Amino acid sequence: MRPVRGARAAECGPMGARLLLAILLGGAAGGLARAGLEQAWPADGRSWPWVTFAVNLAGTALLAYVITRLGERPYARPLLGIGLCGALTTFSTMQLEALELVHGHHAALGAAYALVSIAGGLAVAQAVTSLSRPGRAA
Repeated sequence: MRPVRGARAAECGPMGARLLLAILLGGAAGGLARAGLEQAWPADGRSWPWVTFAVNLAGTALLAYVITRLGERPYARPLLGIGLCGALTTFSTMQLEALELVHGHHAALGAAYALVSIAGGLAVAQAVTSLSRPGRAA
């Protein structure tokens, strides 16, 4: 069996270790923010899951901006994109909340939530990418 190369921070060198630390810190911040919001305003399975909807759209906007404007900065993508946005946003929770609505006899709301979440995310990503593209006049 061949050993896996680059799988551990120590094998990645100082830059690799810093990138992993950036992901860890961003992920911790995103995860704590997400947990705090969900604890303060939990989804009830009967109404629109506003927290998941809002953090998914906000995370999409931030990720689009990071990729479009900050992609050349060495720690922007790992810290903000992979770490913060990765931990803050969640497609799987959106799917589970949509299914909870359907199973709770709110099928139209569940379907609308899933469709609006996906369409809204695509629209936000397109808008932010277009508005933040380098060279665009402010």
